[in-house]
Amino acid sequence: MPRAPRVSRRRFIDTVVAAPAAAALARPAVAAQAPASTGGAPRDLPRSVERSAADLGPNFDAIRRLDGDATYPASFLSGRFPTLDAFTSQARALVLDGYGYRPAPVAPAPEVVDRYEGPDYIREKVVFSTTPTFRVPAYVFIPKGLRGRAPAVVDLHSHGGMFLFGKEKVIDFGRNHPAMVKYHADNYESRPTATELVKRGYVVITIDAFMFGERRVLMDADLGSGWERSAYTLDDVTRLNRVCASKESTLAKSLTVLGTSWPAIVAWDDMRTVDYLASRPEVDASRIGCVGVSFGGWRSLFLAALDPRIAAGCVVGFMSTIRSMLQRHVDTHSWVHFPPGVYRQLDLPDVATLTAPRPLLVQQCLRDGLYPREGMDAAVRKIADVHRRAGLTDRFTTMSYDVPHEFNKQMQDDAFAWMGTHLRPRG
Repeated sequence: MPRAPRVSRRRFIDTVVAAPAAAALARPAVAAQAPASTGGAPRDLPRSVERSAADLGPNFDAIRRLDGDATYPASFLSGRFPTLDAFTSQARALVLDGYGYRPAPVAPAPEVVDRYEGPDYIREKVVFSTTPTFRVPAYVFIPKGLRGRAPAVVDLHSHGGMFLFGKEKVIDFGRNHPAMVKYHADNYESRPTATELVKRGYVVITIDAFMFGERRVLMDADLGSGWERSAYTLDDVTRLNRVCASKESTLAKSLTVLGTSWPAIVAWDDMRTVDYLASRPEVDASRIGCVGVSFGGWRSLFLAALDPRIAAGCVVGFMSTIRSMLQRHVDTHSWVHFPPGVYRQLDLPDVATLTAPRPLLVQQCLRDGLYPREGMDAAVRKIADVHRRAGLTDRFTTMSYDVPHEFNKQMQDDAFAWMGTHLRPRG
């Protein structure tokens, strides 16, 4: 009789351990027996209470998993596009389609409601149409002594949590509201940009973005404060500004129901501002630039990306990869910075590359708490890579400053010098 094969100790243990599992697979699963309840609500399921360092706490882990391994399929770096023109055409259409907002065309039909003549420039307060719905207030600055058509700049105001004022953020009126005196000091080293640019020979326009300045919210409960801002005290500004801030989410929800978004309205108004600016007799429509810091930088980025008439775009204090912001840098930003659908296809630096082959300047504040440093660095590397691959290395410039979130005089001087090389020369 043959001897039974010798079974090793390791194999015996593996067989014994595996047997219950095999038996379990052979019969229907039975739920584990719940412990007997003593009455009342059962205890919460156990969960980690370790620090998450995320704006959403431990729920950020689920958001991270929802994101998957997105590769930005509409990026120029994806290799899908045979030419830069093919990329810009398709990616620009993707952004506009994502906005879900294309109002019917409308003539600007401008109306000058105030005109001031100073020693260096003329300032007009103008109202013009951007859509059948919106009449937008703006200031236009025209240098004195122009000989022929001049280069022009769309100066895009920032957010800064200040809703009571919009276009006034970039203007020095000589006598400014006390709230703006502080804002100018904190954000522009007391030299707001529109009135500086006109002194350098540019025609300049600045409008109120929707929800700011003369397009802000005034709730029924606050009607007693009146509408005229020059009569507001600093306490009035603080109180009413808090009300406006609380209505960001109301606006975002309302526009989501309608299938569009706040950033769509802002971007459309900015593009239609170029329509009006280009129609001005003082303006050389082939030499129009744009500039802005923070939310103004975001606006400058998207305006230059979406409107080929912008000959040179300057983005200040708003450049990062999007995914690097999701953990701890969402709450540092407004609803207005997140257009739906776009960032599944294009990263923020991909949007910036839609400016190519036109020149682009990005100025970074290295102590900027609104963005993670690694995201800021990665973004400029990506923009530079696209320009390198397209043979356009001279069309992208980046400058970094060891400062917090601001647009100080040195940064302005550097930006305006760069802008001058692209907008001022004429043969």
